[in-house]
Amino acid sequence: MAWFRRKDKGIQTPTEAKKEAPDGLWFKTPSGKIIHTRELKNNAYVVPEDGYHVRIGSKEYFELLFDDNQFTELDNGLESGDPLMFVDSKPYPDRIKAAQKKTELKDAVRTAHGKLHGIPLVIACMDFSFVGGSMGSVVGEKIARAIDYSLENKVPFLMISKSGGARMMEAGFSLMQMAKTSAKLALLDQAKVPYISLMTDPTTGGVTASYAMLGDFNIAEPGALIGFAGPRVIEQTIGKTLPKGFQSSEFLLEHGFLDFIVDRRNLKSRLSTLLRMLE
Repeated sequence: MAWFRRKDKGIQTPTEAKKEAPDGLWFKTPSGKIIHTRELKNNAYVVPEDGYHVRIGSKEYFELLFDDNQFTELDNGLESGDPLMFVDSKPYPDRIKAAQKKTELKDAVRTAHGKLHGIPLVIACMDFSFVGGSMGSVVGEKIARAIDYSLENKVPFLMISKSGGARMMEAGFSLMQMAKTSAKLALLDQAKVPYISLMTDPTTGGVTASYAMLGDFNIAEPGALIGFAGPRVIEQTIGKTLPKGFQSSEFLLEHGFLDFIVDRRNLKSRLSTLLRMLE
């Protein structure tokens, strides 16, 4: 049993000196596939073995889409107020400050303009990590201003949605953003400026019921959850069992709610082709 004599050869490592693998070095998909995070990043945050699309935020989408990650951010100083003086488990301003500290974001959407394969483009991208990507006054205002920039400069607009819906801490103020953004998109349509809506996992609630579904082209990533209310609420309302996967992007494509599904690894090239067709 030679391995018992390793101590005599001076190669025994004391327990306290052993090094654990650092956290975040590996990623495991819901189906059990494991991939190194560096390889995952190089693959547009898509697991090659099963095609699982990992949830990412505005930082990663901007890196993937804007040429050389060069862009100019719009209205990056806007922050939420507290119009209702809302308190649940903590005051709303405290919740916002905690989310800002954790995510290093000001709110749940970032807007910017730059170029995609040389084509000018305005992108508004939501961040689910900020209070569940919820739509409040700041989200609606930043999207509205980004649309204004598209109108003024005749630049196509891309909306990347990822949200749990309207932000309850702002109640009616949140719901007003549905009408405001929809009205702005109507102006974009009148001006014949292209609007592409990309729905990612998850896109739900008031976001789905407004700007997410109003694109000239509605597209989605594979396996994304897209819907208004949750399955349990719908089943209780209509009194019927829902078909399996009925809120997946594949189901929506089959039933005519989407124009196409695009793998994130091909997103930039597909958008480029689409935008050149619209020039």
